[in-house]
Amino acid sequence: MEYPLPVALLLGLYLGALTGVVPALVAWSLGFVFRYVTGVTLPGFAVVVLGVAIAGVQGGLLGLLDPPVVNSPIGVVGVIVVMLATQYAHAKGDAMGASFPRRIGLRRLREHRLSSDVIERVGRFGRVRVTVAGEIGDIEGYPPLSDDLRAKLREGEWTFPADLPLRELESRLADRLRTEHEFADVTVEIDATGTATVSAAPPEGSLSRRVPPNRRAVSVDTLVPTGLARGDEVAFAVADDEVAGTVLSAKTDSESTDDAADDGEPVSRAPTTTGGDGRLTVSVSRADATRLLEGEPSKLRVRSRGRRSEFQLVNLLERAGQQFGRMSIRAGSELDGATLGETRVRDSYGVAILAVERDDDWTVAPPGTTVLADGDELYVAGTRTALDRFSEAVG
Repeated sequence: MEYPLPVALLLGLYLGALTGVVPALVAWSLGFVFRYVTGVTLPGFAVVVLGVAIAGVQGGLLGLLDPPVVNSPIGVVGVIVVMLATQYAHAKGDAMGASFPRRIGLRRLREHRLSSDVIERVGRFGRVRVTVAGEIGDIEGYPPLSDDLRAKLREGEWTFPADLPLRELESRLADRLRTEHEFADVTVEIDATGTATVSAAPPEGSLSRRVPPNRRAVSVDTLVPTGLARGDEVAFAVADDEVAGTVLSAKTDSESTDDAADDGEPVSRAPTTTGGDGRLTVSVSRADATRLLEGEPSKLRVRSRGRRSEFQLVNLLERAGQQFGRMSIRAGSELDGATLGETRVRDSYGVAILAVERDDDWTVAPPGTTVLADGDELYVAGTRTALDRFSEAVG
């Protein structure tokens, strides 16, 4: 019997759906079990071929594989529907097998739920009060918390629905703490009794905000030298090498922990430390942070805060072969009573007069109209030979 094409297509869809249920279930089961047990994806082509074979057997048992049906568009559409359903079911089973947790036992399930003793029977599911026990931990890579924040966390109490698993409770409490105290980072662990263990980093508005990108802040208990200030460059001896960093904060044990800088981070009263055993927070690279945390830093060396600009100028002149000299003009010398423009010392002697001192009054880079007199102190620069020749002229 010949069917119009639209009718044949509808019948093909019906035939494919009817015979494709069992192949789809088989394909899903194979994909899930094979991926869950072995961790390897079963080839999809083999599953599709198996699904078509199962659909053929099922169609024969149901008496649906008459020659007029198989040789018409109905059979083609039915086979396509079976192949698509089999392939889709296999992909879903494989994905579920990859994400399904392994080795789940009753003991592990009990560990992820709250004890019934701590649940308050309020409402449909009850509620639980979460409190913090023990010391508040610091998160490596961030400065330590202040004593005020630690006290607030220890005294805090938070209420949540009792039907939540422990992992969800931990996530919600961490979000609450970030919101209430603006912590840069928080880690929370809650046991079956509703007791939380918390580690936190200071708020974003404090010292942690000044840590440059791609750098980490590491706190080290060490002997803090006297006069150490924020921004100083230091180096820790770790094994046979050194780890260099920039000082973010420093506090000795003898200094009050209640004092706070303008950013809320506890530091010393004075801009520099008074010295003694204490805690030093430095900014280092990520690789050096790992070395500093895993190693045992011993000696602390404070690097020079830099050179003064006048010393840098002296160094540049010395590299160019120039030297400095200080000379006094004597009465009756060639320069006594003359102006700098008249003496033409640069052309005549090969030196440059940088400054003139007269009666404790300095003239830096004196102009050509400056009149020189007996007793003036001249600060000049030039080669050693030129300075010797000019010294004879002024003396």
